[in-house]
Amino acid sequence: MAPYKGYEQGPIRPPSEASSLLLRVNRNCPWNRCTFCSVYNREKFSLRPVEDIIRDIDTIHRYIGMLDSGDPPGSHRLDVTPDDEQGLFAARNWRAAGMESIFLQDADSLTIRSENLLAILRHLKARFPQVKRITSYARSESIARISDQALKELAAAGLNRIHVGMETASDNLLAMVQKGVDKQTHIEAGLKVKNAGIELSEYFLIGLGGTEFSEEHALESADAVNRINPDFIRFRTLHLLDRVNLFAGSARHQYRWAPDQILAREVHTFIWHLEGITSAIKSDHSYNLFQEIDGIMPHDKGSSLNVLSRFMAMGPEEQVLFRVGKRTGHFLRLDDMKMPGRMEQVRAICRQSGITPQNADEQIHELLQERMKRGTYW
Repeated sequence: MAPYKGYEQGPIRPPSEASSLLLRVNRNCPWNRCTFCSVYNREKFSLRPVEDIIRDIDTIHRYIGMLDSGDPPGSHRLDVTPDDEQGLFAARNWRAAGMESIFLQDADSLTIRSENLLAILRHLKARFPQVKRITSYARSESIARISDQALKELAAAGLNRIHVGMETASDNLLAMVQKGVDKQTHIEAGLKVKNAGIELSEYFLIGLGGTEFSEEHALESADAVNRINPDFIRFRTLHLLDRVNLFAGSARHQYRWAPDQILAREVHTFIWHLEGITSAIKSDHSYNLFQEIDGIMPHDKGSSLNVLSRFMAMGPEEQVLFRVGKRTGHFLRLDDMKMPGRMEQVRAICRQSGITPQNADEQIHELLQERMKRGTYW
């Protein structure tokens, strides 16, 4: 067993967990074969020893105590070791955020044995009884393998939200992107989480079907979500370098990226076919073109569809201005186009970059490709 090297944090968390303490239960992803994902770069998956995770929790608890006492870590030379600097940084940030939520990392914390996860959750609640929410990513395949009783015990111990990367519920697409799960397992896993009394966030990956499978992607995913009725439906937009073979699981199909007009219709189709559910829909990521979509079904279905309909009804020049303005940070909402100063700035960007309605799809795609190659967005 490798020696303990101090408090650890993994690479990602959902935007909704920005204020959470990040606690690393495992490293990387147990599947790590999805063609659209480069987060873990084929890094080896490993479970962290429970003892190390307990020490991480105790490290944060100790530093929070020092900060609360007015004797901050670092005031004495031996308070902070080099291995614990990340723990100190995490404790300070979490304390400033109110210490209400904890997110378990990395890609699938439910791969750890249930009794070990129970021990971790109980220690968290003992150290931080004020915490209101403990959440985790999990794969549908992992959830399906856990017994209903075990899930209920995890819920009772404090695990009260699970984020599932459904991405799509099209069996065709799931196979082509090598997701390692099928539609029925997505549905069964989602229902298991709900039945255990745990909040469920399901993710829909805009653009995963490209041009050819856009409608199938939207319809099959909406059908699965209707059967699950998750607490949250969250939109993410696919951003992928052209060199990636997204449909590596198919010998007959090549991925053809979809321009924004097709993606708008895809999201509209998805939301239009949501029926009989009470989910909150969230477009809570800056990559999303329509970030203003935010509501609760069925009450806000019409207003969400209206955002997409307004865009699709725009003339070609207006559409280009919004697409460029959103991605350059000048616009957040469609109504921001009514601001003359911002509108003129976006027009200037289009003139300088030579972006027109005739070449906008290719120009914007190439700009995104260049940003991704440099590790930035806009």
